[in-house]
Amino acid sequence: MQRKKLVVGNWKMNGSKALVQSLVQELLALGPWPSDIAICPPAIYLGQCEQMLAQSDLAWGAQDVSAREGSGAFTGELSANMLKEFGCRYVIVGHSERRSYHGESDQLVAAKALVALAQGLVPIVCVGETRAEREAGQTQAVVERQLGAVIDALGQRISEVVVAYEPVWAIGTGLTASPEEAQAVHAKLRSQLQAASVAAGQVRILYGGSVKAENATELFAQADIDGGLIGGAALKAKDFDAICRA
Repeated sequence: MQRKKLVVGNWKMNGSKALVQSLVQELLALGPWPSDIAICPPAIYLGQCEQMLAQSDLAWGAQDVSAREGSGAFTGELSANMLKEFGCRYVIVGHSERRSYHGESDQLVAAKALVALAQGLVPIVCVGETRAEREAGQTQAVVERQLGAVIDALGQRISEVVVAYEPVWAIGTGLTASPEEAQAVHAKLRSQLQAASVAAGQVRILYGGSVKAENATELFAQADIDGGLIGGAALKAKDFDAICRA
């Protein structure tokens, strides 16, 4: 099955009203692109992005979502239906920074993915190993465990998510898995998905971890790498554009 590439810009905790205005305007002037493109700004700027992008082909999403449905006394939380109301198509769940800094478990990540799907959002489910886990030869066991929790929660609906492999040791470090190393992990993830769902061949698996214009073409050329989850480079319109065209 031919899967259309997807490139997602994760802005993390960066931005201002002025930056959003200028960056989105620059991106719109550079498009359209041959791939599907999305940006995930801080949630406080989703309304601004919705106003600017509503008539464009550039999608937007959130960086996180509450595992709780509906509404209630959950200070600081944002529900999936709130994100949907602001036109989000995607939501990132289980980013390594959420797992590390906020102690998010595999089961919590799975719950967030389930809630997102229930509201018509596409979860971008992140998996990845630390440097210590990689050096201990545990890469495969870690990512299989992380993805397995989501498969257990979603069942056949796992075919409706996007998966992002982001080795923690490569995020914001300038280090990048070689195309061959990344492809090997992606192929194992694909096999795990196919064992869980007959429609898993349509799942897009992204690579994240110091992706740049210089290495994107070779990474994206791998059989099971269907695009990228981009951090720092997503904050520079021309750099992000070059990656989107890779």
